[in-house]
Amino acid sequence: MSRPPFTDSHVHFFDLRAPELHYEWLRPGGDDEETEFLGDYSAMRAERYWADDFIAETRFQNVRRVIHVQAALGIDDPVEETRWLEAFRERLGVPHAIVAHVDLAAPDAGRTLQRHLAASPVVRGVRDLRYDGYLTDPAWEAGFALLGELGLVCCDDPLLEHVPAAAALAARHPEVTFCVDHALAPRRRDPEYFSAWREAIGAMAAVPTAVMKISGLGMGDHAWTVDSLRPWVLACIEAFGVERSFFGTNWPVDRIYSSYGDVLDAYAEIIADFSEDERRALFGENARRIFRIG
Repeated sequence: MSRPPFTDSHVHFFDLRAPELHYEWLRPGGDDEETEFLGDYSAMRAERYWADDFIAETRFQNVRRVIHVQAALGIDDPVEETRWLEAFRERLGVPHAIVAHVDLAAPDAGRTLQRHLAASPVVRGVRDLRYDGYLTDPAWEAGFALLGELGLVCCDDPLLEHVPAAAALAARHPEVTFCVDHALAPRRRDPEYFSAWREAIGAMAAVPTAVMKISGLGMGDHAWTVDSLRPWVLACIEAFGVERSFFGTNWPVDRIYSSYGDVLDAYAEIIADFSEDERRALFGENARRIFRIG
């Protein structure tokens, strides 16, 4: 099946041998909380997954642009990851954009943001991966507001019960683009959950500056098929519209459940009846625009 050129809006590179980096979720033995959601992902705990490896794995898939989302967790200085990624960009041209980690509640959040921007010219967003009371924390909101001043996207996947707070926060700060990661990371695949999830994405979509990244659906659907993904993908596009939705993969995490080409083929089959312009928007042009990629 013919597919438009792809901008992969969610990939992770890592190197367990790099002394300046740290990946809490990839440590031997794993993370019990993550294992409950992802299943046993020991198979992806390789020593490294570099930009070189991603390029080699996807070279026949018409991937034109790549957005790297923070992978290092528990790192002393998150700017080290940005410097590490910038070395790949200088050598290989990948990634084309970086979503970096910043503790937005920290007193020095503004300084850390500036250091990320100095470390790479392609820093385009921030992910502060947490599931505590951050969305109602005034200190975190102050850090969130800084993103608007710097033109940076906030990438986040709040828990279902936290969506009202996330939508309210995003509405208070229309200067910040709020990117809902992983289709709001659905944890279950039953009708009751689907109904609650669809209501939640509708609440986020009601905020004009929120956008939807459709990615990582294999994490909660390990034996997925095109038909099992279809309602979740189409519900996202229905809620946010073609102009505020786009695809990603969550590679190499979702490699546990599929091949790269199978994921892209599934997206293509699900939107096969869309217009050519709509298909191009979902596969690449929207992510290019939102993350300001040339």
